[in-house]
Amino acid sequence: MSRLHAGLLWVVVSAAQALVPTTAAAQGNFEIQVYGSETVAPGTTMFELHSNSAIRGTTRTEDGIRPTQHAVHETLEITHGWTPWFETGFYIFTSIQPDQGWEWVGNHIRPRVRVPEDWYWPVGLSLSVEVGYQRREYSTDTWTMEIRPIIDKQIGPWYLAFNPVLDQSLKGQGTHKGIEFSPNAKVGFDLTKVVSPGIEYYGGLGPLDNFDAIRHQQHLLFAVVDLNVDPRWEINFGVGVGLTHDTDGLVLKMILGRRF
Repeated sequence: MSRLHAGLLWVVVSAAQALVPTTAAAQGNFEIQVYGSETVAPGTTMFELHSNSAIRGTTRTEDGIRPTQHAVHETLEITHGWTPWFETGFYIFTSIQPDQGWEWVGNHIRPRVRVPEDWYWPVGLSLSVEVGYQRREYSTDTWTMEIRPIIDKQIGPWYLAFNPVLDQSLKGQGTHKGIEFSPNAKVGFDLTKVVSPGIEYYGGLGPLDNFDAIRHQQHLLFAVVDLNVDPRWEINFGVGVGLTHDTDGLVLKMILGRRF
C-alpha cells in the first residue's frame, strides 16, 4: 500500500507538470493551507511560518502587481485559543522580491468558532471570518473579507477536509464582482504514525453568480506530506502545479508551526 500510494502521488505531480502553463495573473500564495476544524486549545498560542515560492510564475509587472516568479513569501501566523471552541489568528504577510528585497505586504485578522467536541457531531465543523489589508503592489484588492466554513473527517487512516471559501473585496477592482467562490480541499493518508502524504486542491472560480472563464480561474493542485513528529509541532510541505493559464505554474510551500 505504501509504495502504491507514493507512486500515485508521483504520477499526479509528473502529469500536472507536463500540462501547466508558465504564466499567472497576480501575486498570491501567501498562505496556502487547507484548514482543519480543530481550534487551538484555550490558553495555548500557535506560531506558524508559511513559506511559499513560485518557481514558475509571472515574469513582469501586470496591472501594477509585481511578478511572482522566484519571489519568496513569508507569512507569520499567530493564533491564540480562548475557549475550547473559539480562537483568534493574526497574520503578517511579507515578500522577498528578487529585485526589491524583503518587504511588508499586509496584515489580516481571523476569529474562528467551532462545534465543540462534546456535541459528538459526525464531522468536524468550524467557521472563520478573515479581514485584512494588502498593499496595492501585491493585490488589486487592498481590503478583503473571507468567510471560510471548514468541514473535516478522519476515517481510519484517511483524512478528508473541505473549505468552501467565500471571498469579498472591500476596496479595489474586485468590489463590483460581489462574492467569489474559492473552494479548497484535502485528502490525506496516515502512511505511518509520523508520515501522512496527501493531495491538496486550491481553486478560485470567480463570482458566485457568474464564474470566470476556465482560463481565468485559479486551479492549483499540491502533492503534500504532513510530518506528525510531536503534538506540539505542525509540519507540512508540498509541491503544487497550476492547471490553468492564470495560475502560477509551479509552487513550493512549507508550513512550520509550534504550540506554546
